[in-house]
Amino acid sequence: MKHLSILGSTGSIGCNALEIVEMFPERFAVKALTAKNNTFLLARQIERFNPEIAVVFDETSALELKSMLPSGTGVEIIHGEDGYRTAATHDSIDMVVIAVVGAAGLMPTLAAIEAGKNIALANKETLVMAGEIVVKRAKINGIKILPIDSEHSAIFQCIAGNRMQDLDKILLTASGGPFLNLPKNEFVAIKPQDALNHPTWQMGKKVSIDSATLMNKGLEVIEAKCLFGVSQDMIEVLIHQQSVIHSMVSFKDGTVMAQLGIPDMKGAIAYALSYPERLTLEQPIPNFASIGALTFEKPDLEKFPCLALSYKACETGETLPAVLNAANEVAVQAFLKQRISFVKIPEIIRKTMEQHTVVTDPTLSDILEADRWARKQARELVGVIYRAKSFKGLTT
Repeated sequence: MKHLSILGSTGSIGCNALEIVEMFPERFAVKALTAKNNTFLLARQIERFNPEIAVVFDETSALELKSMLPSGTGVEIIHGEDGYRTAATHDSIDMVVIAVVGAAGLMPTLAAIEAGKNIALANKETLVMAGEIVVKRAKINGIKILPIDSEHSAIFQCIAGNRMQDLDKILLTASGGPFLNLPKNEFVAIKPQDALNHPTWQMGKKVSIDSATLMNKGLEVIEAKCLFGVSQDMIEVLIHQQSVIHSMVSFKDGTVMAQLGIPDMKGAIAYALSYPERLTLEQPIPNFASIGALTFEKPDLEKFPCLALSYKACETGETLPAVLNAANEVAVQAFLKQRISFVKIPEIIRKTMEQHTVVTDPTLSDILEADRWARKQARELVGVIYRAKSFKGLTT
């Protein structure tokens, strides 16, 4: 029996992970669940899985959650940063599923590693911000970091049983998002509801917008570099609209291995939870005859500048990836609130990166400060754009 803590249990990954737990109750037990403020769904999860701990963002949400639960539930409800740390480090837990979105995943991941917990990682921002620190601490503590991202799970599976010194290249596939074939001059009219309508994957709002800008793929390049200990020039992004090949690796003898499957996260989640075993999920395999052809193309970096900005951050390293990530999070939220247009997302990220003084050989404190600074800079840039847009609206 493996005892789990699921951080971000009310999101897409968290809900899928709980579905797998429900399918295999003899193998998994849930000891801790955390959410931000989706108290209604979290209450239902508590009633179903009976964890020891439940964590929410603030006291108001904690009181609301308590009011939703029947008396005698027995779960300890806590809130805030200390609560998330407790959920990541509790003695009864074997593995922590990091399914929160954004920079919020970094500190609980580090806390779990220091507490000796294996990590099932769906939060790419953790490795984008502080990959070298996280991987080093995991190695020192003998901790496994098992990827849940479908692409990194695919790479992990393709590498398994092979020697890393024989690896030639990682071929990271991308669906291309909803605007792959939309002319660039029409990007200015894109609305949040358009960007959230992903053609093949069902994801949360932030990840869906990142997929639409191809920032998601850029973050995955940085994540792959850290997770697999390869150089940036060993990673190539390919647009693969069918989303059947989740990623590939090539070896120095010319052999290419690919991991294929339907576009569903349960396979990657289950593999991380049960590694090195495979669970009987009864997932269908792709209908290859119906698909007919699998296509590939290079990404257009002019049309999708967020990917080019990610390459720059990956190449420079140090504190720049943390700045990239922070500016992107601010810009995406501003777009979702319709404070800026879709085309302003990469502009805000680029300007924030250009204004940053890179710190070499950064400590964790340096990275957290770069994150804080970048958010402040990006918010100021959003404010300038929003005020200009509002003024224009008043004068037309």
